[in-house]
Amino acid sequence: MKNHYRKAAYLYSAHNLRQLQDDDGREVAFAGRSNAGKSSAINVITGNNSLARTSKTPGRTQQIIFFDLGQGRRLVDLPGYGYARVSRSMRGHWHQTLPRFLSGRRQLQGLIVLMDSRHPAKTQDNQLVEWCVELGLPVHILLTKSDKLSRGAGLKALHEIRAGLPGEVTLQLFSAHARQGLDEVRGKLDEWFAWGQTLAGE
Repeated sequence: MKNHYRKAAYLYSAHNLRQLQDDDGREVAFAGRSNAGKSSAINVITGNNSLARTSKTPGRTQQIIFFDLGQGRRLVDLPGYGYARVSRSMRGHWHQTLPRFLSGRRQLQGLIVLMDSRHPAKTQDNQLVEWCVELGLPVHILLTKSDKLSRGAGLKALHEIRAGLPGEVTLQLFSAHARQGLDEVRGKLDEWFAWGQTLAGE
């Protein structure tokens, strides 16, 4: 499978919606709780360990960060949610901003939601998925850090989460550390980005 993501490069960051560039093309966003391993997933998918900022301290991503893939396509790293040490004003800001971004960003083709496979489907995770389904925004869930579970425990988590999801939501086990599930998530991204098609403005 061709990896279209190796050329990913930082494009720009936005703290609020007024700073967004109204580019044509297609975008796929990544969202998840602050300890779900979002930055690590982006880095291993693109094959660039220094692309998205990783830290042992959750909640470091506090802006909407765009990565250019070329040919009018972009990855979007959204701020992590659910981390108490982020200030109350910052939490309030992103609580208002993210729904407006997800509902109003016409370039958005889908949302990758990351959940720690050991502690999946927290209230905020479920609310986000349900809200996106209502919007008609495609959702693909990565159950991250699956290398920390036995095969049986991983499959159990997968089946339990799937049983509670609407049929149009897809999910998989994923481990950035063990590089598990890379082909599957890249395949989903390929589908949403429609590689091979010429986009408007190209």
